[in-house]
Amino acid sequence: MREWKRTFCALCYHNCGLEVQTEGNRIMKVRPDKAHPRTRGYICRKGAKIAHYQTHKERLTYPLKREGDRFVRIGWDQAIAEIAHSLKEVLRDHGPRSLAFMGGGGQGSHMETGFGRTLLTSLGSQYHYSPLAQELTGLFWVNGRAYGRQHLHLGPDLDQAKNFLVIGWNGYVSNAGVNRARSRINEFAKDPEKRLIVVDPLRSETAQRADLHIQIRIGTAALFLKTMIAIILQEGWEDRAYIHDHTLGFEKVSSWFRRMDVAAALEVCGVGVDEVKKAARIYATEPTAMRTDLGLLMDRQSTLNSYLEMLLMAVCGRIGTPGGNVFLGHLMPMGPHSDERDPSTWRTVETGIPAIMGYFPPNVVPEEILSENKDRLRAMIVSGSNPLRSYADTTAYEKAFNKLDLLVTIEIAMTETARLSHYVLPARSAFEKWDATFFSLTFPEVYFQVRHPSCEALGEPLEEGEIYLRLARKLGVMPDIPPSLYETAHGDRKAFALELLKFTGQDRGAARMLPFVVADTLGKSLHSVHLAAVWGLMLMYPPHAVNAVTRAGYEVSPFLGDDLFQSLMNHPEGILIGRLDPDRNLEGLRTPDKRIHLYIEELDGWMEEIEPESEQAALKNESFPMVLVAGRHFPYTANSIMRDPAWNEHQQICTLLMNREDARALNINDGEEAWVITEASRVRIPVEISDIPAPGTVMIPHGFGMAYDGEVVGVNVNQLTRNLHRDRIAATPLHRYVPCRAEAA
Repeated sequence: MREWKRTFCALCYHNCGLEVQTEGNRIMKVRPDKAHPRTRGYICRKGAKIAHYQTHKERLTYPLKREGDRFVRIGWDQAIAEIAHSLKEVLRDHGPRSLAFMGGGGQGSHMETGFGRTLLTSLGSQYHYSPLAQELTGLFWVNGRAYGRQHLHLGPDLDQAKNFLVIGWNGYVSNAGVNRARSRINEFAKDPEKRLIVVDPLRSETAQRADLHIQIRIGTAALFLKTMIAIILQEGWEDRAYIHDHTLGFEKVSSWFRRMDVAAALEVCGVGVDEVKKAARIYATEPTAMRTDLGLLMDRQSTLNSYLEMLLMAVCGRIGTPGGNVFLGHLMPMGPHSDERDPSTWRTVETGIPAIMGYFPPNVVPEEILSENKDRLRAMIVSGSNPLRSYADTTAYEKAFNKLDLLVTIEIAMTETARLSHYVLPARSAFEKWDATFFSLTFPEVYFQVRHPSCEALGEPLEEGEIYLRLARKLGVMPDIPPSLYETAHGDRKAFALELLKFTGQDRGAARMLPFVVADTLGKSLHSVHLAAVWGLMLMYPPHAVNAVTRAGYEVSPFLGDDLFQSLMNHPEGILIGRLDPDRNLEGLRTPDKRIHLYIEELDGWMEEIEPESEQAALKNESFPMVLVAGRHFPYTANSIMRDPAWNEHQQICTLLMNREDARALNINDGEEAWVITEASRVRIPVEISDIPAPGTVMIPHGFGMAYDGEVVGVNVNQLTRNLHRDRIAATPLHRYVPCRAEAA
């Protein structure tokens, strides 16, 4: 009889709890884990289909080396030796700015990030190109200016909210952004004492359930948010006591809104004054939590949208207060604070984009490789990432990657990126290794979960951390580890902890290599370098979170971290590791004066640009009169993680959603094909007539156009996106506003 094993999903960043039955390398059955402390038995279609991620024809099992136009199988020793030799040559001839790391564990396996980043920095480079910088770094940049640290993130306090304001987020379909998203949306939509208010240019599945759907014109999110703040200030609905007690710079920013022509602005946005005033009054006067997403982050004014979102919350007293948006708990931040005003923070060589929360945007990679600068990128390690389908401008990426001196891909499948690589190294899947994620941002409880291996590995795949450890050894960057650490690693872990603290306290260089130190020592006794790294994280956690740990009922002691680690081993569904104080949430601010800094000088001029006349002119494009939403939230997409099209068998997938009016004007019937043309390229795709997009807007889902078993399924939407179409500060791609035109095929 097969045993049910507790684990969690690897297909989106909510990592919902699952139970799986396995047989060898295969997942045979899946059900939601009702004992999971965060998601409580919640599951979506993607999680239910996880077996298609685990087992398919293109799983990688052995290291591969490209020779001409084919790959040959090689051994691990040869692969590590040759890659290390090539890296040494590139670094010797061109310096550390020639090397970059791309990836970071994707949606469900983050332990590799510590190893990948540590190897990168040990070789002198800071260039970590992360998928987080595909969407979120403009928001992180604003967080750093307003709250004092880029890794301070807010989330909606739905448990105490009377209303839920949603802007540019379709959680009913994406199932991400809020724990048990569909259930929480229904809660606010169906409860007569609560309200669900949705601001979205699309008539999304979430918007269809709203008490009030404000369907703004696509591309006008910044103008709308600015107008909403203007209404609140002009009507005197702001929270003056909160502004006085908790913010700095209100007088500087308020001048942007006092004289705003509300009627003219909302006419450009395509919505009525009365409905917006109603929403503004509700938000300003009643406990209302807000959730935004790619509709803001990838809109025309990406970073400015995040700034306006922060200002809206602040002037209404909705930051750090019950029923508003609160600073969330976590085991560790998702990245470091990296202020570009600090001279030690690197910028990209060709495009001059700074690291934000330690990450650089994938959008600029083609330019950084194709540059004529002597410090251009020449070598890349790509791990758990498929830029040839996931990132903007596939054509530019293909051209750039063919110019690299060394491209190494660490993956579980033969992706489009892997096919262009010099070496392809097989990683264990999420269900074949020990791993964890750091996306479980919750409030007030702080949870953590370790994914236990539930499937056998076929062939010779390794944990990514083990691959980096072997490279570190071959590259000669490992510190000299004393014999006492190796000896105690095989005995009592508390004795090992004392030896480790002694060693790293005496050698600061070794402390910077901590993931490799514990991997090379404790990893041997635990039979997993990832598990050793988890132990190291748990050891460091209690001293940095004493109050949260105490409120969770733990007695703080020097070895509490080891006790928590053992509890994680005993409870694969995850455990409570801390509890925040809801009444002291604003104490998490890291600005010198513990206030929210409202005025950001660098955005002053940009804010002045957002006026009705200028926005109306900017939205006109005679060559490309329509707008493509590149990347539709859809139950049948999972980025490019699910490669086998069998997971969508018998479903209508990868269509062009088009409004009935546009279809009629173009003389296209449902199911017929159309050309979609942008500045970057053109694709041919079947049309699905729908009332989700407004007239003038079309939508294509992401995660298609992948070559699997000799067949390409659907179209690759990133053929249509240009890497130059991006945010002016963070270089975030503006995928929710791609000018296009459509024609009957």
